[in-house]
Amino acid sequence: MTARLAVRKTYKLFIGGAFVRSESGRYDRIEAGSAATGSAGSAGPAAVNVPRGSRKDVRDAVAAARSASAGWAARTAYNRGQILYRFAEALESRHADIGAPAGEVGDAIDVLVHYAGWTDKLQAVLGGINPVAAPFLSFSVPEPTGVVGLVAPDEPPLLGLVAELAPALAAGNTVVAVLSEKQALPGLDLAEVLGIADVPGGVVNLISGRRAELTQTLAGHHALNALVDASDDDALGAEVDRLAAESVTRVRHAPPTRSYTDAVADPLSRLEAVTELKTAWHPVGA
Repeated sequence: MTARLAVRKTYKLFIGGAFVRSESGRYDRIEAGSAATGSAGSAGPAAVNVPRGSRKDVRDAVAAARSASAGWAARTAYNRGQILYRFAEALESRHADIGAPAGEVGDAIDVLVHYAGWTDKLQAVLGGINPVAAPFLSFSVPEPTGVVGLVAPDEPPLLGLVAELAPALAAGNTVVAVLSEKQALPGLDLAEVLGIADVPGGVVNLISGRRAELTQTLAGHHALNALVDASDDDALGAEVDRLAAESVTRVRHAPPTRSYTDAVADPLSRLEAVTELKTAWHPVGA
């Protein structure tokens, strides 16, 4: 009997809730068993083709995130928490299919659950009534900043991505993430989880490729409101600061998150970086 040939998996970018080929048609080939595949010792195909996103792919992703921003921000905090918890459930169900160590996947699941619990607590923790020496009532309310760019680290590729993705989503933002250049497959596998996780299309957009090329386009985009750089690359970070200054985009540089404990040690700093406070004044008295 002739042995059947396995159907090779075709990885694609995740933009606007759809799996799309790179606009340029380019790809990078990763040999099986390398660190980038996350499958050392497996009996899979000889090589995997990873899509190499282009600058146009980044612009398309930002446009998709911008279109989804208002709808995602308008959802109730309780509903966003439900969706983040469903995201964790979906990742748990695909645990064995993610090209990352089991411990890292487990930590990523726990991080999603943790930040799912933050969605309905943001207003109480970050908002409040401000004392003023005038006949006015002044109060502040946290709001999402809008579209958040994210540059994922090479190590750990999955947990480092999810640790920055979860707080941005919990705060009501949409995200465009540049995946690890050296280990893209865990992020691309996460895209398949998003496809079954009830996260609305355009809320999360994942792009693989050459990190410097993609990050420069992302950081300089006029429609980006904030950017979280977890690349741990000083030269790239300096370029991000320069481009973000031109487009007046807030930037948070963060070291790669290597454990669940690190991800939840100071959640407010992560949440505040992608949140804005709206202050309102209301006259009181006669």
